[in-house]
Amino acid sequence: MNDTPEPVDDDAQGADQKWADRKRKQKAARDRMLAKKTREKGLLMVHTGKGKGKTTAAMGLAMRAIGNGMKVGIVQFVKGKWETGERQVLEAFPDQIDIKVMGEGFSWDSQDRQRDIAAANAAWEMAKEMITDPTFGLVVLDELNIPLRYDHLDINEVVAGLLAKREDLHVVVTGRNAKAELIEAADMVTDMTMVKHHFRDDVKAQKGIEF
Repeated sequence: MNDTPEPVDDDAQGADQKWADRKRKQKAARDRMLAKKTREKGLLMVHTGKGKGKTTAAMGLAMRAIGNGMKVGIVQFVKGKWETGERQVLEAFPDQIDIKVMGEGFSWDSQDRQRDIAAANAAWEMAKEMITDPTFGLVVLDELNIPLRYDHLDINEVVAGLLAKREDLHVVVTGRNAKAELIEAADMVTDMTMVKHHFRDDVKAQKGIEF
């Protein structure tokens, strides 16, 4: 039996101590920062960019809000013809979710500009109703950026309507090519960058991933 103690690795111990010291300082700095964050505020959020996940992230926020006992309103400006998995999940909470499917599909589906404009305006009217309804804690305006991009809605009117929301309401707008006016008005903007996408390899939209 060998009672000789294992040699101490001074370099490893020193590295561990430096790591612990650095993390302790980071935690102290973060605690000081969080202590200053005291204001409650309803956020205007924008999910944009060419990458996948803009609507997916918004639906995740909707599920999180439901889990916190909030009521959620969703207006779908474009994807009206799609039967999606997230819609079926959310509709399992009828007392907390109100989903309005207003879109006519993508513009290449309808091929009718006046019909697209009418659908966009009807969806925006529904969005305004939800935004002024005091029972909602979160309103998702899914693919609103698409009719804004094509000037089917007036960007100044939309931004004014979003900024006029009550102080404690959260609103999230999705869709690529968000206009500068909306980005400027928002509290939080996430630009989802596409690094790689399976569509480019002739792979079709996958159940459970795209819908």
